[in-house]
Amino acid sequence: MIIPIKPWLELAESSEGLKGSAFERGMVASGLCLAADVEREELIRDGSISWNANTGMGITDRMEFYHEPIMGAEILSYLQPIGGKQIFDGTLGGGGHTEMFLREGAHVIGCDQDGAAIDHATSRLASYEDQFLSVRGNFSEMDSLLKGIGVDAVDGILLDLGVSSRQLDDISRGFSFRGEAELDMRMDDRATLTARELVNEWSEEELVRIFRDYGEERRAVRAAKAIVSARKEKPIETTADLVEVVGRAIPKTGPKNPATRVFQAIRIAVNRELEVLEAALEESLKVLAPGGVLAVITFHSLEDRMVKQFMHRRSNPFIDRPEWPEPRENPEYSFTQPSRRAIFPSEEEVAQNPRARSAKLRVAIRV
Repeated sequence: MIIPIKPWLELAESSEGLKGSAFERGMVASGLCLAADVEREELIRDGSISWNANTGMGITDRMEFYHEPIMGAEILSYLQPIGGKQIFDGTLGGGGHTEMFLREGAHVIGCDQDGAAIDHATSRLASYEDQFLSVRGNFSEMDSLLKGIGVDAVDGILLDLGVSSRQLDDISRGFSFRGEAELDMRMDDRATLTARELVNEWSEEELVRIFRDYGEERRAVRAAKAIVSARKEKPIETTADLVEVVGRAIPKTGPKNPATRVFQAIRIAVNRELEVLEAALEESLKVLAPGGVLAVITFHSLEDRMVKQFMHRRSNPFIDRPEWPEPRENPEYSFTQPSRRAIFPSEEEVAQNPRARSAKLRVAIRV
């Protein structure tokens, strides 16, 4: 499917070109960031990154802006981004995967909700001219984002749900329990809900729920009670404040900071990460052309389970139940799957890029 891209640039420069789109409305839905700080600790130990305690930034000669592309060879194999194809990269980040597609000749729309990522990738990939267009927004509204720039369908969608190293390592964003910063944790700074508001205003019951469901924290009740008790004395304002409160409730028993799972749960809730993923999977049905490929890289059991169930449910032509005399056609049948099992990075890739070790790739092809 060949789509002229040059007009996008004119649309992107004109407010008229994006009227009615999610871009114009100022998307506040959030993206995905599910890895915990313990991952960075391991990367520091194995030498993949160095840590600057003053700036709170991880630095590596392999990390120009965010992370290097995960499972690049596998992604190229499934998406086949040859000339004439149109790819939607819903998690542009530093542009690593997008650049792979561009080198193969595909046209790419790179989407990200982080303004810094958009600025960086747009500059980095400027040499590809009208072969590439970046759009700030959230992949959960890819249909309206694409229609806003005059695109009805694409041949491939990539969602790399991995953590943005740049965002995690920037102490001022409030994602990390290293250093001290205001409790923020917004992936999109246009969003209204912050971690500070959640921690200080949500009920104990809601805190218990997210700590259990999103953080898989066994001592969710203890952590929630400690937070509610502490905020009665004074607001919990900073990451250091939160670490101290949680540390009093959950003793340290291993290499992980006791607040790791609590931070993860708060981040997921602030950014509505699982809701956003669920919406994005459904949106893919609207924008993928027949034969188009949906590829999703996950790093956490919660998101992987959601992707697995979505693809399996949508890839069965027939459904059967014990009370039925015979199988019936599945009204949700939308995909075929090259493999119903997750695809893992090679041992060689994990050795070169330890961040890939927890990655899983799932692929589905639109019927």
